[in-house]
Amino acid sequence: MSRIAQTFTALKADNKTALVTFITAGDPGPELTVPLMHALVEGGANVLELGVPFSDPMAEGPVIQRACERALKFNVGLKDVFGFVREFRKNDPDTPVVLMGYANPIERIGQTEFIRCAKEAGADGAIVVDYPPEECAAFATEMRDNGLDLIFLLAPTSTTERVKQVAQYGGGFSYYVSLKGVTGAGTIDTADVARRVAAIREHVKLPIGVGFGIRDGATARAVAEVADAVVIGSRIIQEIENSPPDQAVEAVRTFTTTIRTALDAR
Repeated sequence: MSRIAQTFTALKADNKTALVTFITAGDPGPELTVPLMHALVEGGANVLELGVPFSDPMAEGPVIQRACERALKFNVGLKDVFGFVREFRKNDPDTPVVLMGYANPIERIGQTEFIRCAKEAGADGAIVVDYPPEECAAFATEMRDNGLDLIFLLAPTSTTERVKQVAQYGGGFSYYVSLKGVTGAGTIDTADVARRVAAIREHVKLPIGVGFGIRDGATARAVAEVADAVVIGSRIIQEIENSPPDQAVEAVRTFTTTIRTALDAR
């Protein structure tokens, strides 16, 4: 059983909702990436998404776009991201780490090499925004054969056929994007999320995480009523962006704690 599966199984046994958190590797500086990862765990995160900086992050709103720009100024790339995971694993052998990004950096080094490096570093899976399930069956199989989960996004516009494809090829959990548009934009309609998640569960047996637009404890708690995981990214990046670099780690730890407390108060 993968670390991701173990985490969701343990949380379900305790009747808890998973907190999945996102930061961009290298933002606000490479030296803070690993301390921020540990701060997220200390604040109560159960799964970490580590963003691979990319020059054209099409699914991201302005907040994460700026994070990518800051990281790219330090020339942080995929090999650096593997290094951050490797360093994180020295003190945390248990928390799942999912690499999140786009196809181009993977295609540059090759899918097999990406899988080898991710596994060697201690990553547990990947979300590749522009790898649709119908075009990456071989990649999903190779990931699975190496003990890594390939996690797919589902959206309000996803067809039943797409949901079935995600059920066939996905691993770890399925990530439901609660809004039409980019990350960090708009306000979640929790009633609509409940309907959509119920429809997804008819075909997908993996845990369902919901993200895009969760900015506070109240919304996180409402989403947790219908989802197995709450995913927060842009709001955490804002904490980093609005804090002096020497205070960013503590700001992230504090914010994550407030979300974890809200989830556990259900």
